[in-house]
Amino acid sequence: MMGIADVARLAGVSKSTASRALTGAGYVSTETRARVQRAAAELGYVASTSAVSLVTGRTRNVGVVMPCVNRWFFAEVLEGIQDSLLEEGLNLTLYDAQPGTPGRRRIFEDFLSRKQFDGLIAVGLEPEDAELARLRRIGKPVVSIVGGSEGLSVIALDDDYAARRATDHLIALGHRRILFLGGGAPDGPKVAGSDVERARREGYRRAMEDAGMGDLAQHVMSRLSLPSGYAAAVDVLGSRDRPTAILGVCDEVAIGAIIAARRLGIQVPNDLSVIGIDDHEYAEMFALTTLRQTPREQGAAAVRTLLEHLADPERPPSVIRTQARLVVRNSTGPVNPRQSAAVADASLGRL
Repeated sequence: MMGIADVARLAGVSKSTASRALTGAGYVSTETRARVQRAAAELGYVASTSAVSLVTGRTRNVGVVMPCVNRWFFAEVLEGIQDSLLEEGLNLTLYDAQPGTPGRRRIFEDFLSRKQFDGLIAVGLEPEDAELARLRRIGKPVVSIVGGSEGLSVIALDDDYAARRATDHLIALGHRRILFLGGGAPDGPKVAGSDVERARREGYRRAMEDAGMGDLAQHVMSRLSLPSGYAAAVDVLGSRDRPTAILGVCDEVAIGAIIAARRLGIQVPNDLSVIGIDDHEYAEMFALTTLRQTPREQGAAAVRTLLEHLADPERPPSVIRTQARLVVRNSTGPVNPRQSAAVADASLGRL
């Protein structure tokens, strides 16, 4: 097996210089570092993680905590984190912290306390007060994706803007009876964060008020899933006083509404416009108009921010909020004149 002495000999440097070049501990010129790395690659030499840790005091490992790993958003974020860490030669330890489970308690009370990582990325975690206190006590930089907490750097979508933009799109098409579907279910898991639900609902409400239609704003609760969106939409669309447009709190709920409309013989978008937020992997399949966010880019941005904190421990926390882009497909269209007249009649009936 090749050792550091063989790498140093091939690169024409001392063992100590070769070690500094491969571990990052101490100064080495860019040219020398590149020469040592080429020699190591040619010989197939890889510095052991434990040896690097002893020299640098770093584990070369980043912890990632999220409430689930089998939903689209979280899987995409994780891909972005993993790809960026691989580029930096860093390892990843994943903690699946489902809310209300014994496993989550053990993660916060035991595993995180061991500090077997250089920094932590929390994805959609929305920690309770005791959990947040533990995060702050670990003495390692923490970057949050989605949920914001004071004292932590945050990478997140501007959810208020996304919902306002989606609502404005429907209003511009002539819709007045616009329903906000999803979120707020008391028995629902807070996947993607209850703060996200609230921000999107607030953005919708503000857009309706700004358009002088605050009295027409309506919210129907559902869990954040396609089946729940479908079930809630069936109830809404089965009534005579149904909306002309639906804004889903997320694409999965919006797609559930499209399926419900089809089952009830309601044509989308001729009789009902549907818009979502996220640009889920199924959105194009259902021709769903949506506000596109980019979870992989959020994951990559979180890694960059964490590395900046590691390079400069005194760096103050930062907040990066990205704005979603409207992607118009075939699930939204101008309001049907017949529906518009029905809405006007319903409004007069309230007076």
